[in-house]
Amino acid sequence: MSVVQVETRGPISIIRLNQPGKMNAISARVAVELQEAFQAFDRSDQRVAILSSVGDRAFCSGADTTDLPELWRCVPGVGFRTDKPIIAATTGWCVGGGIVLVMMCDLMVSTESTIFYYPEAKLGLTGGMISSLASRMPHKLAMEIMLLGSKVKAQRAYDVGFVNRVVPDGQHETEALAMAEQLLGGAPLVLSTLKRLVEEIIPPGPVERMMRTTIGLAAVRNSDDLKEGLAANREKRAPRFTGR
Repeated sequence: MSVVQVETRGPISIIRLNQPGKMNAISARVAVELQEAFQAFDRSDQRVAILSSVGDRAFCSGADTTDLPELWRCVPGVGFRTDKPIIAATTGWCVGGGIVLVMMCDLMVSTESTIFYYPEAKLGLTGGMISSLASRMPHKLAMEIMLLGSKVKAQRAYDVGFVNRVVPDGQHETEALAMAEQLLGGAPLVLSTLKRLVEEIIPPGPVERMMRTTIGLAAVRNSDDLKEGLAANREKRAPRFTGR
């Protein structure tokens, strides 16, 4: 069984975390499959993505502590980039890395039962990317979530503008699909341009910047061009670079 489920509704892709028995925790495999699903979405002709989950107990319970992931892989704007809009659709618990995922989406629909919770200070571990939360909701509430580990319900998140819609339980995907249909009525070039411009306005957090740099340098280290350059140097010939 795939740990990430992809469903298409015309030009709309619904990408779901699919481990309800583990409260949709993000394992190493989940992070990779989620990254691959969004990369495929970006390459396709699909217009809008909805990030959701299977089951109603939890959108995501955070990182799987029995199989810690490289969380950056599945974080929008870090592990993958797309100019197409992404709508988060949450229900139940949205914990730890789950908050990191949804805060980097463009829009969000949450059920009344959604609770945002970041308990890492009580566990003694953080990847630090949650720091970007302070640029996506009021500073004091972001600090309350991060430092005090307060549980924040959907309505409070809506009141401060972190969530776009609060709906009855079970209606989050229906509302997200309605929002996606509205987006389909917009010109794709305008939507992508506005998304890129907004990304320039919202300052990336320190861990976002670090990971983007790390990923870029890793691409050079793992490239065919590096292998070719080293081989050419050994063989005392001009390299034949391909840009890959």
